[in-house]
Amino acid sequence: MQGMMMQQALLISDILNYAAEAHGDAEIISVRTEGDIHRQTYRETAARTAQLAHALQAQGVQLGDRVATLAWNGYRHFELYYAVSGIGSVVHTINPRLSPEQLIYIVNHAADKMIFTDVTFVPLLEAVKDQLPQGLTYVVMTDRAHMPANTLNALCYEELLSGQPESITWPEFDENTAAGLCYTSGTTGNPKGALYSNRSTVLHALYVSLVLGAGYPPASKILPVVPQFHVNAWGLPYAAPLMGHSLVMPGAALDGPSLFKLMDSEQVFSAWGVPTVWLGLMGEIKAQGRKPEGFSEIVVGGSAAPRSMIEGFETLGVDVVHAWGMTEMSPIGTHGKMPESVKTKSFKEQIDKKSLQGRRVFGVDLKINDEDGNRLPHDGVAAGELFVRGNGIISGYFNNEEASATAFDSEGWFGTGDIASIDPQGFLSIQDRAKDLVKSGGEWISSIDLENTAMSHEAIANCAVIAIPHPKWDERPVLVAVPAGEARPSLEALHAHMSEHFAKWQLPDDVLWVEALPLTATGKVSKLTLRKQFEDYTLPELRT
Repeated sequence: MQGMMMQQALLISDILNYAAEAHGDAEIISVRTEGDIHRQTYRETAARTAQLAHALQAQGVQLGDRVATLAWNGYRHFELYYAVSGIGSVVHTINPRLSPEQLIYIVNHAADKMIFTDVTFVPLLEAVKDQLPQGLTYVVMTDRAHMPANTLNALCYEELLSGQPESITWPEFDENTAAGLCYTSGTTGNPKGALYSNRSTVLHALYVSLVLGAGYPPASKILPVVPQFHVNAWGLPYAAPLMGHSLVMPGAALDGPSLFKLMDSEQVFSAWGVPTVWLGLMGEIKAQGRKPEGFSEIVVGGSAAPRSMIEGFETLGVDVVHAWGMTEMSPIGTHGKMPESVKTKSFKEQIDKKSLQGRRVFGVDLKINDEDGNRLPHDGVAAGELFVRGNGIISGYFNNEEASATAFDSEGWFGTGDIASIDPQGFLSIQDRAKDLVKSGGEWISSIDLENTAMSHEAIANCAVIAIPHPKWDERPVLVAVPAGEARPSLEALHAHMSEHFAKWQLPDDVLWVEALPLTATGKVSKLTLRKQFEDYTLPELRT
């Protein structure tokens, strides 16, 4: 027997409608590329988003069309999140840190119809426009006074909105309609697209609000330092309006002094970002001799926070909350909000728990498997590959059957590629990665892609890339190479050879020449042996 209840589609447009009505005076405060700070309420945002939706429809954007963004965190980017998905189209957020080659690939693979860009990235698009889809419409996210000269024949964002109605009856459609597209380069080969739905996005926002927003004072201000192009700023542009909290958008200035000044002036309660950002902020806190006014929490993701950093913030009275997830998970899968049983323990014991990746959010299931696919116990001892399932987790990759075919186990759970253990309280501990990826500043770098490109150099007979710990970036790639002859190209020469395919930050920090690479019994390069061989190695940047 089934229940007798109404069924109403879960649509992203309903979040903004609710925020404008229930939390209409809460604000989006943005550091703009124009050089000033802009403020507008959720009520005002709803009106401008309606204008943008009408403008998109006037441009011929239809159900299912992809609309790309290449932009910093700001109110206009927020408006695009809701206007595009609100009319049944797909927001495709592009990471500007990708190499030109990767950017060209994903814009073509996504078949974007329009690209909205901040002024900052106009030159980047001009450099590759001949390799992007013909007929692509470009819009620069500024007003006429700040519109740059360009070769894109670009439209002006504010002129696009001008004269459009400030209200809209949002269309109703199936809640499984695609809403967002985010590409991950976390494995070998071309980037792969995670295609989110209205349903998955709304549920993820509810999950995040339920756990990470617990205990926030009313009308708190939250600073998403994590970019909107990085898995939708971890869902904050959807969760914060539900909770009635204001968003403080930092724009392009993510250095310690800039963040300190912004957080201090706006009295930010919670800030979300990767460890690299918080190390920079901690440096400014030490220089100032105090923390920003009102600053009480950081949410850390992207990579594990160093224990020393956690201790430093906790000593200042700032609660450090670990979170873990993936692009394929919308992205948050676990949270580090501590239960009362941990809060009563000693400082050291609390830091021990805070150094883990936290416990699962509602709606996400975790399991660990051994090499034969058998489930392992959650006893804090057994370690295996981590698998996940839930309403916010992909069921396949966008237009990529090959990658989709190998991403799931026989039970339909998604394989994360991480080696982990889970203790009886549900705390997750990521211990290693099944695949040899380098995670630098919260971004993945494919070691195999680097190796394949380096191997195309005539002076290299064989090579491997390993991750070397770095105090700021977490890890940096180093190339271990076997020469093909007498020549030993410099690191600069190898960078020149590889730079066409990679962004500067993805290139190796050093090249180490060896006579041979260690091999496993099956003839594969043993990176475990290489890591042990170079465990005492110091990166050139860190040598005294």
